[in-house]
Amino acid sequence: MNERTQGEQRPHTGRPHTGRRRNEEARQAVLDAALRLLADADGAPVGVDAIAREAGVGKQTLYRWWPSKGAVLLDALTNRAEQHVPPPEPGSLREELRSVVVATFEGAQSAPVAPALRTLVREAARDPHLADLMREFTETRRAVLREVLARGQRRGELAADRDLDLMVDQVYGVFWYRFLLGHAPLGEREAITLADSLVG
Repeated sequence: MNERTQGEQRPHTGRPHTGRRRNEEARQAVLDAALRLLADADGAPVGVDAIAREAGVGKQTLYRWWPSKGAVLLDALTNRAEQHVPPPEPGSLREELRSVVVATFEGAQSAPVAPALRTLVREAARDPHLADLMREFTETRRAVLREVLARGQRRGELAADRDLDLMVDQVYGVFWYRFLLGHAPLGEREAITLADSLVG
């Protein structure tokens, strides 16, 4: 984790984390601080020193828990996404799909997630390491939605020949297009209409 290069990683020693377990309160403070700083950055790089100061922890704490600055930002987004988009309650495919798509649209537009996510997308465009982390983040969110569709398919609510990956692309294609361009709303009504269009 180096201030000189945004995506540069510290050398990996191969040693597993040992000693004191993570203090969950301090970890959450770091993740919240990273999101706040991203939200206020307006495209400017967010440094390790700034995250540590904002969280009220030493820089070595970040070095000990995360291999790079990008990993802190990824963890922060993943942590918030899991809070906003938990696994849906068991129900029909339509009910579960509606739940996930509505929560995804709403969660991504909440403060400080929306401006933080837009800043990270801009940073990722010029930082290959952050671009890799963004792909990792989006894959974790895609996996949640794909599992909802797969469960519905196993229950016979979707035809066996439906392309689940294409259906996931339809949801996230609409989401990212509207989220980044802002040309049309991403509200509950739009989420439900999109979810319903997939199951017919």
